[in-house]
Amino acid sequence: MKTVTAEEALEVVESGNRVYVHEASMVPVSLIDALVARSGEVTEVEVVHLHTEGLAPYTKPSCSGSFRHNALFAGRNVRQAIDEGRADFTPVFLSEVPSLFAEGRLPLDVALLQLSPPDEHGYCRLGLSVATARAAASHAKIIIAEINPQVPRTMGDSAVHVSDIDYAVEVDRPLPTIEASPFGPIEEAIGKNVAALVPNQSTLQVGIGNVPNAVMAALKRHQDLGLHTEMMSDGLVDLIECGAITNRIKTRFQRRGVCSFAMGSERLHKFLDNNPFVEMHPSEIVNDPNEVRKQHVMTAINSAIEIDITGQVCADSMGERIWSGIGGQMDFVQGALRSPGGKAIIALSSTAKGGQVSRIVPRLQPGAGVVTTRGHVQWVVTEYGAVNLRGRTLRERAAMLMSIAHPDFRPELHAAAVGRKIA
Repeated sequence: MKTVTAEEALEVVESGNRVYVHEASMVPVSLIDALVARSGEVTEVEVVHLHTEGLAPYTKPSCSGSFRHNALFAGRNVRQAIDEGRADFTPVFLSEVPSLFAEGRLPLDVALLQLSPPDEHGYCRLGLSVATARAAASHAKIIIAEINPQVPRTMGDSAVHVSDIDYAVEVDRPLPTIEASPFGPIEEAIGKNVAALVPNQSTLQVGIGNVPNAVMAALKRHQDLGLHTEMMSDGLVDLIECGAITNRIKTRFQRRGVCSFAMGSERLHKFLDNNPFVEMHPSEIVNDPNEVRKQHVMTAINSAIEIDITGQVCADSMGERIWSGIGGQMDFVQGALRSPGGKAIIALSSTAKGGQVSRIVPRLQPGAGVVTTRGHVQWVVTEYGAVNLRGRTLRERAAMLMSIAHPDFRPELHAAAVGRKIA
């Protein structure tokens, strides 16, 4: 491992290279700044990553020609560039992203990582995300790493030995944090409806946001829950500390919670530091449907942008506009459906834009992506109730989904169902 400045390290990037950036809260800011400083010196450098917190300066119009982003999951920092055709989007299951690197479909020339300082054995840690960073660290030709003492030393498959690092850049910078926002009565009602579907001793997958936060708040009286989720959040820390999550009944990784990345407050960062109760494992393990189905009563709780009256779930776009990505929704839906007693739950508020539009719709918007197909959808939950669409006809589905839509939009939905001859 050679310790250099960020500017010296990024001199190794050549025109035409593919550069990976550590995802989520682990963005190596100084390395990105040094990369972007080479705008005009290099051309056609592809910058590939999942969602990242903070800025994505390589997507600025002034960087066109030098850098082009390839989003495997889009965040708000890259949506405009995708909208304007200055960046690309690759639809892919999160479980399959590591194989793109490993098998050479997306070979990586350079990986930009952020790591903890090495321990006495020479091992750094990938901190708050090993999701696809594990594969990048294993398969990129050149590894450039920020070494940051504020990176938590997370357990599991997060170790990177100093001998695998080509260039190290020393920094001392807080990681991005996300504070949980308070949820309102609508989210509270959704949370209670979801919690009523979750049996004691089941294994949870849940995300972040007001609805997931409300779900987790409603689960505090549950017993012996397990944790197997792609994302770790503050709400899950609450469930661990109140004793609802014990991991005692899990069939896989027993007595250990499993995730692949974490996003939340400083409290979450401290909780994960040197804590063997939660292990970080890469996406090809955590999100593998075959691994998910082995979890005891796997209960996957996901969200949607909209769902049509036949059960098609759009979760990655607003019409043609890419909003996020496929991510791990289908990984966990497939796994939960095959787990004995498992449940796949899509939870969403019945309306958006302050109640002006229904999120249960006659038809998906033109160009909208179907993430969970109507052949996979099971439970759908809003503040008005929960319905199980599994094995139901289109006519039955339309009636069931109308029953949990906002009352103001039910006549419109019924008319659409009549028009489609499914009412």
